[in-house]
Amino acid sequence: MPSTGPATESLTSSGCPSTMSEKFAARIKNHFASLTDPRRRKVTYPLINIVAIALCAVIAGADDFVTIAAWGRQKRAWLARFLDMTSGIPSHDRFNAVFKAIKPDEFERCLLSWITSLHEVTAGQVVAIDGKTLRQSFDKADAKSAIHMVSAWATANHISLGQVVVDQKSNEITAIPKLLELLDVSGCLVTIDAMGCQAEIAGQIIEGKADYVLAVKANQPTLHGGIVEYFLDHMEDDFARVKVSRHETKEHGHGRDEHRTYLVCDVPDDLPDRGRWKGLKRIGVAISNTVRGGKPCDEVRYYILSKKLSARSFGAAVRGHWGIENSLHWQLDMSFGEDRSRIRRGHANANFAVVRRMALSLLKNEKSQKAGVKTKRLTAGWNDDYLEHVLFGT
Repeated sequence: MPSTGPATESLTSSGCPSTMSEKFAARIKNHFASLTDPRRRKVTYPLINIVAIALCAVIAGADDFVTIAAWGRQKRAWLARFLDMTSGIPSHDRFNAVFKAIKPDEFERCLLSWITSLHEVTAGQVVAIDGKTLRQSFDKADAKSAIHMVSAWATANHISLGQVVVDQKSNEITAIPKLLELLDVSGCLVTIDAMGCQAEIAGQIIEGKADYVLAVKANQPTLHGGIVEYFLDHMEDDFARVKVSRHETKEHGHGRDEHRTYLVCDVPDDLPDRGRWKGLKRIGVAISNTVRGGKPCDEVRYYILSKKLSARSFGAAVRGHWGIENSLHWQLDMSFGEDRSRIRRGHANANFAVVRRMALSLLKNEKSQKAGVKTKRLTAGWNDDYLEHVLFGT
């Protein structure tokens, strides 16, 4: 068991707090009770203060340790409603040093405990797993390459369920099993792009009582070739010999016309490489015909499915997976400046990335204000009541 240290002992209320403040304080304490304090010397600032102030500040618009410390100094009186602020606000160097040393896996579990206590993951929903490189996280001085984070995103709830850090994109194959070990995906439909189309990963998903929709490309040449050949053969007579589920969509907007066709068939008995894929029940193809600026662009993607989805549901899963780009990755860059972040030392970049994803999840699940994430962050910085609403769902 990790040492709870100051993380469980330092949280108190100052003055004469209200019952609601005491409730909030207890909630913060409970969620961070298992976080190990990495410091070995006498502690001036409780660990719970450092992580809670950082999360609040990031929600309220801070994007680095300097602005976190500055926000904390401005909001000390408000923070004293939930935290023991006797020692004041740590310097930005102290925030950096602690975040550099905190164990990312423990920290992530604490934050995930917080958000799932507020927003339960919808049963049966799509959980998209995908990777993102933090472009400015490399450090030439320490010969440290840019980190690559593999994240799980609950598409219906807009909740970041967890992430694992690797030092290059090719390591997604080893990171995805570690991420799945952290998650409870039972009853969910897990979608992963072709990098994660591995027999071991498919088996792990099934063992976790979930289902999968995995993109298949040339990294699985036998399986990919068999699926391509099957669909090309049956498209010639418009699937007259086999049953097919078909769904089509047409969209116009943003200067482009898109026609998407989704086809799903039961997995054929003679599909090459079929036996390696646990739970395999269907194969699918998504065909996209796009005209942008008068120029046509066609794209065909092939998939394996462990669940007998209709073409409509298959299409929703495929579209839901790529929604991680807009709902998570794009927002992290545009609203939190993740790709511009220069935080690099130790575990600081990985831990700060976890805070960003937690903050984004909380902001997206705040529904009272009909505004974008960037506007919500500004509002949380201006309005303490709104910040409490984001943090605690009050």
